[in-house]
Amino acid sequence: MSADLQKRTIAKTLTWRVTASLTTFIIAWILTGDLLIGASIGTLEAITKIFLYYFYERIWDNIDWAKS
Repeated sequence: MSADLQKRTIAKTLTWRVTASLTTFIIAWILTGDLLIGASIGTLEAITKIFLYYFYERIWDNIDWAKS
């Protein structure tokens, strides 16, 4: 069984967060028409979910189901 190293999990977490937060920011900006509100929503979302995703990945890394 191969397992991601903690560094890899951190790198995956950060690159995914950038992608997902930019998407949230753009959607919020389009819906509100306000750049500052879009940026605020994107920032809050990024800070909250970066921590949630890290732990989510570490939990799944400890589950052997469907690993090759």
